[in-house]
Amino acid sequence: MEVYFKQPNFCLYKGDCVQVLKKIKNNSVDMIFADPPYFLSNGTFTCKNGKMVSVKKGEWDMGKSLKENLKFHTKWIKECKRVLKPEGTIWISGTYHSIYQCGFALQKNDYKILNEIVWYKPNASPNLSCRFFTASHETLIWARKDKKAKHTFNYDVVKNNDWPKDFLKKKGFQMRSVWAIYTPRKEEKVFGKHPTQKSLELLNRIILSSTKKGDIVLDPFTGSSTTGIAAITNDRQFLGIDTEKEYLDLSIKRYKALIK
Repeated sequence: MEVYFKQPNFCLYKGDCVQVLKKIKNNSVDMIFADPPYFLSNGTFTCKNGKMVSVKKGEWDMGKSLKENLKFHTKWIKECKRVLKPEGTIWISGTYHSIYQCGFALQKNDYKILNEIVWYKPNASPNLSCRFFTASHETLIWARKDKKAKHTFNYDVVKNNDWPKDFLKKKGFQMRSVWAIYTPRKEEKVFGKHPTQKSLELLNRIILSSTKKGDIVLDPFTGSSTTGIAAITNDRQFLGIDTEKEYLDLSIKRYKALIK
């Protein structure tokens, strides 16, 4: 396990997530956010700035067989369960290419599924083929390690906070399971961007709703570490893992800009 960057509240590891997770203590993490590979980089296309472009993101996103992909998801989800505290929770983000396998792997590893969240993207890219419905959301699964434990859910914060950019959420009313959140803003990519970068607003909401101040948040596929930026902004601690030096360096730049 290579410690790539370490500060009191923000630590990055370079390496395979399963191997790094094996070095982390049992029952030591409060919450995990994971955005695993969707395995889309096999010749498919998307729309970017009005043009058709390849969705190949890197070798890490190259899909294998259905059986091998499921085995991969089952392995990292199993290690995540070991490092979570009994009351700890995990969030997994994905599209239909990956999320159903992750949901099955969660059930195989005996997690308690708490919610399915639809992250609706009002500014999603159009569908180029005009032969399918335009994909405009991702699915998030929220699950708890121990079926009998009491997880953190900051009900009053979620209900009464002001979420002005989400036109579906009315202040003072319960938050529902469909969230309208735009994709990352330009200023979130000032140092560069990750091909599957998540919105800071999305991670802020997840962290504020399901952790307490001082909690340890882990991201096994940290990318440009939006999870970490949201964690330290809200007075949590962060552990991030990634195989790619490029994105770990981007994470460090974002961290250093935040603490100036």
